[in-house]
Amino acid sequence: MRAAASFATALAALLLVSATGPGDAQRRLTAEEALALPVVTAGGGTSGLRAIETRLLKGDPARAGLYTISIKVPPNTRIAAHTHRDDRTAVVVAGVWHFGYGSKANEAATRALSPGSFYTEPAGDPHFAWTGPEGATVLITGIGPSDTQY
Repeated sequence: MRAAASFATALAALLLVSATGPGDAQRRLTAEEALALPVVTAGGGTSGLRAIETRLLKGDPARAGLYTISIKVPPNTRIAAHTHRDDRTAVVVAGVWHFGYGSKANEAATRALSPGSFYTEPAGDPHFAWTGPEGATVLITGIGPSDTQY
């Protein structure tokens, strides 16, 4: 129950931040509506892994402008060290996300981030991640166009 409340709070906060600004279309989504959005193919600004479910909550990382994506990462998934050209922020909303910085994935260099945790992906700064048996869902916001360079 506490995890569900943390998820709902984090989702609401991130959606509020990503939906504000002059000229932006108004959008309100419940947690259920956000989860019901279609899964998009792994494109610019994503890890490129087909097993990860990516949903566009606002905008599109491949295009200019503010975007927020939701990524649902399956259990026992590893994402190699990579960079993005845009500065990004993220909130973990479900599961445990093991996240680290560096040009080489090193499990010992990660920090376990539970629901409600926040982290940054500075532009050009290599980072990597992995999930354990529970998988993870993360909301990521940036200003596109984005990319992913391994």
